[in-house]
Amino acid sequence: MTRVAILGSTGSIGTSTLDVVRAMPDRFEVVSISAGSRVDEVCEQAKAFGVKRVCIGEGLGDAVRERLGGSVEIVEGNDGLVQLVEDGEIDTVINGLVAGVGIRPTVAALEAGKHVATANKETLVVAGEVVTGIAKTKGVRLVPLDSELTPLWETLQERSLDDVKRIVLPASGGPFFDASLETMEQVSKAEALNHPTWKMGPKITIDSATLMNKGFEVIESHWFFGLPIPKISVIIHRQSIVHCMIEYIDGGVMAHLTTTDMRLPIHQALVHPDKVPSPVEPLDLVKVGTLSFFEPDLERFPCLQLCYDAIEAGGTAPAVLNASNEIAVDAFLEERIGFMDIPRVVGKALEAHEVGPGDLEHIYEADGWARREAEGIVEGMQ
Repeated sequence: MTRVAILGSTGSIGTSTLDVVRAMPDRFEVVSISAGSRVDEVCEQAKAFGVKRVCIGEGLGDAVRERLGGSVEIVEGNDGLVQLVEDGEIDTVINGLVAGVGIRPTVAALEAGKHVATANKETLVVAGEVVTGIAKTKGVRLVPLDSELTPLWETLQERSLDDVKRIVLPASGGPFFDASLETMEQVSKAEALNHPTWKMGPKITIDSATLMNKGFEVIESHWFFGLPIPKISVIIHRQSIVHCMIEYIDGGVMAHLTTTDMRLPIHQALVHPDKVPSPVEPLDLVKVGTLSFFEPDLERFPCLQLCYDAIEAGGTAPAVLNASNEIAVDAFLEERIGFMDIPRVVGKALEAHEVGPGDLEHIYEADGWARREAEGIVEGMQ
């Protein structure tokens, strides 16, 4: 029996993970869950799964206690997340948190000797060298929860990287795949949140629309798989059926195709190396009919190039990339800046940053600097 803590249990990754573990009660026990502010939802989950501990956002602990009584331990905030992952009863931590808040509990979990399966892209983007180093030192698994990276991770466990010419990460292209630059300058919040194939939270939906999310996956792949950046390519695939491809040195290309359901990569990551039935609907290729592929347009989607620039600069540059993007996306969602201002904010922050070493102390300093710098840039645009 694997005992798990699920961080971000009320989000899309968290609810999908609960669906997966619910179908395998003989393999998994949910011991702890966390949520930011969704008190009613997290309490319903706690009762349904009989959890022992719940972490909720600062100041909301009493509201959870009122609903759950004294049988469940309640902790709050970022310190509470660390308490959950360091708990001796936990074997595996599922990190479904959004943005930079996921870094600290990931580091704490790995340091405590826990296996970590993470959908929190920001952790690998900002501190990839640090967290992969800790996982290696502690002898624990650090597994991606992602429709592209999870099947890549599974396959590359069994193949030598010497056999790999490159990997290919498909992107849907989002809602503005064929929109002109003029149109993209004028898009509304509602239009940007209307993703053509995936249902996700607002932050990752905007990141998908700008292709920042795909750039983050390039950086993740570099750290997860130990591949040099030139061996990681991005391609636009509108149907979101092909989730990743591996081109081998002999010219063969292997593709992973599934329906658009995040429960499958979560299932694959949790039961690896086994293959057991999942709750996901099988793929019907006849019904799909056509698969199309295109090169990404870096002029209309400059966030992808910014990701390549940041990982090439190294050190604290990816931390600035991530933090300034968070500020810019929030500003767009608050309708303070336009859609194409997002890459402008990030680009200006990166230009102004003096790159430092990539250890945690400097990463946290760069994160704070970048948030202040990006907010100043946003204010200057208004």
